[in-house]
Amino acid sequence: MVKAPAGNKLAILSALSRDHFISGQALGETLGISRAAVSKHIKSLQEMGIDIFKVTGKGYRLNHSLPLLDQNKILPVWQALTDSACNIEVQPIIDSTNSELMRRIQAPEHDVPSGHVLVAEMQQAGRGRRGRQWQSPFGANLYYSYYWLFEEGMQAAMGVSIAVGLAVYDALHALYDLEVQLKWPNDIYINEQKLAGILVELDGQMEGPCHLVIGIGLNVAMPNCAAQQIDQAWTDLSQHIPEVDKNQLAVVLTLCLQKRLNMYQKSGLSDMVAQWNALNAFRNQVVSLSTGQRQWRGICEGIDNQGGLVLRQDGERKTYYGGEISLRKEG
Repeated sequence: MVKAPAGNKLAILSALSRDHFISGQALGETLGISRAAVSKHIKSLQEMGIDIFKVTGKGYRLNHSLPLLDQNKILPVWQALTDSACNIEVQPIIDSTNSELMRRIQAPEHDVPSGHVLVAEMQQAGRGRRGRQWQSPFGANLYYSYYWLFEEGMQAAMGVSIAVGLAVYDALHALYDLEVQLKWPNDIYINEQKLAGILVELDGQMEGPCHLVIGIGLNVAMPNCAAQQIDQAWTDLSQHIPEVDKNQLAVVLTLCLQKRLNMYQKSGLSDMVAQWNALNAFRNQVVSLSTGQRQWRGICEGIDNQGGLVLRQDGERKTYYGGEISLRKEG
């Protein structure tokens, strides 16, 4: 089991910079430990997915600055933007933020308030859709889950990932003036490269109250060692903006999500369809849709009011709904 960096590891992590090299000797002298101990700590940090360069005669430096989460920094950002109570909880290392929230909700003594957010620095078993692993190296990205108690039931929650995608768009646009595109049903793209993914998990009744755990994985500063495991074109925020404050990002994302979920509760997707369609990454392009067993081709026209994907096939418009469906652009 990997542990969060603490003690000397955390001190080394804090001392490392992406702007200049620091020698092992200098790090050792600062911490009162040997160069061999410094080297051992560096090796274990690298094994956690932290991108650290070593150059003989110069020392160590970070490939990216690590924008770490800090509970004490989140609160003032939250209080500056809203009067409501802050329900953002930071965990250093976790199996999966979605799994942990779902376990708490399903526990007999469940007392998790709707709107509770769990963010982590690293996931040991991060999950994407269709059972895929979500690359979750320490400190590099934002691993985020939001709990929402939805009274209308699972059937009415089927279009929620559309609202969540727009919330991610809202946050990135507000903070960084970044123009992203949305890929049905739950990805965020920049220039045809994946920046973030959404995983909505439900527990409850079709018609009665249900629990939603809304997971968002957002690439911030992906290290090269983790990037090699990704099987599609990707990007991260560090390639588009100079510096990211993950504490600010977690707060603004939460507020944007609350706003979109309130809209969804009042009127479903009716007020969001036009905007989503304008941001559709595959708008009017030829796409293939597959479930593993079956495949369809058509021109992607966007979504309908229920969040289903509308394809034009041989002059006819047909609608497909989420689940275990994969969407790819042809050619």
